[in-house]
Amino acid sequence: MGTTLILRLRIENVPGRFGQVATAIGAAGGNIGAIDIVRAERGALIRDVTVQVVDPRQGDEIARSLGRLPGVEVLHVSDRTFLMHLGGKIEVRPRVPVKNRDDLSLVYTPGVARVCQAIAADPEKAFSLTIKRNAVAVVTDGTAVLGLATSAPWPPLPVMEGKCLLFKQLAGVDAFPLCLDAREPDQVVAAVRALAPAFGGVNLEDIASPRCFEIEERLRRELDIPVFHDDQHGTAVVVLAGLLNALRLVGKRLEDLRVAVAGAGAAGVACTRMLLAAGVGNIVVCDRQGILYRGRPGLDSPVKRWVAEHTNPEGRRGALRDALEGADFFLGVSGPGLLTGEDLRRMAPDAVVFALANPVPEVDPAEAGRHARVVATGRSDYPNQINNCLCFPGLFRGALDCRAREINEAMKLAAARAIAATVSPDQLSEDYIIPTVFNRQVVQ
Repeated sequence: MGTTLILRLRIENVPGRFGQVATAIGAAGGNIGAIDIVRAERGALIRDVTVQVVDPRQGDEIARSLGRLPGVEVLHVSDRTFLMHLGGKIEVRPRVPVKNRDDLSLVYTPGVARVCQAIAADPEKAFSLTIKRNAVAVVTDGTAVLGLATSAPWPPLPVMEGKCLLFKQLAGVDAFPLCLDAREPDQVVAAVRALAPAFGGVNLEDIASPRCFEIEERLRRELDIPVFHDDQHGTAVVVLAGLLNALRLVGKRLEDLRVAVAGAGAAGVACTRMLLAAGVGNIVVCDRQGILYRGRPGLDSPVKRWVAEHTNPEGRRGALRDALEGADFFLGVSGPGLLTGEDLRRMAPDAVVFALANPVPEVDPAEAGRHARVVATGRSDYPNQINNCLCFPGLFRGALDCRAREINEAMKLAAARAIAATVSPDQLSEDYIIPTVFNRQVVQ
């Protein structure tokens, strides 16, 4: 994905001057989009020129090139991504108007006292008389945000805001970004437990493995509202939805599949659990040391030991390439460039490949397409994007509306099937196995 810049330029109003500007932008590798006249000045025009560049460094080079042109002054360079974030991406708005003293007495003192007393007498009324019925806490400890090596609580905030924006826009859920200044699992659990009374659900986000497993498990035990780690279960739901439709194309059944999974972290373990629950019996999971199997040295994580005990029924050993031998489905939730097209030749005919590492997949999608029938990635610039946004808004919408106390395996399986069903038989193709985020049927 490139970067979009808006260059505000003062350009001498003489024939050919803007042509020089356009030539300089093109020579530096920029792609001109919109061109807007902001205002006219004596002998000059102020223009906003929108330019697509590969990265910000290329934008700096374009600005320097333009600054060297006669009759051209670079007034300002704006990055559209940063402009979208100015002041934050979400806000709180009132649902009822307060226009006079009488309104004020109803929404606040003295009228609000009666509502507080009613909730004190019957705590269940908090769901009908407060925002709790439609509120989700989006919580992170910042330990797994975009690979940032930071212990500060502020850098994750734009990501959490974006998640809250999608909750609201796609499903009408009021979500609140909570970036905790806490690093120990005990601290995270205590903080969320203390905040929980105000919310109808908790979405855990960008918490590193293996701590994410402990934090989610403890919160699910201790709270009476749904707790959902989206990096685990949102990924798993959408992966299963895409796989169900891919199997319709290739004519294979879940119970007959041989599956190879690259990645034994949060997403890899959750996807493995989901595939097992859906009926897949032969799954081989790999971490950095290779195939997980019972008794493998170095399995110091309880989660990895669980995976080793519940997968790999043939007791395979070796590297990821060995796990691909005869596989019908490869799922990558690990890191970039692990495989080549030649590696995929080991797979069964009509193979399905989901290479979800972002921004660089485990295998080049174009290369994978030469060896697999269906290819999906986590990127928006390729067909079949496996995107968590297809899951969490609708899943929480349903959980809040039915006052669920948890999001369990049956609900996740139902969500996967529902997402898959939004792709009709006449739409289904190798390049369209999963709906887009903007398909309005998905949340419903």
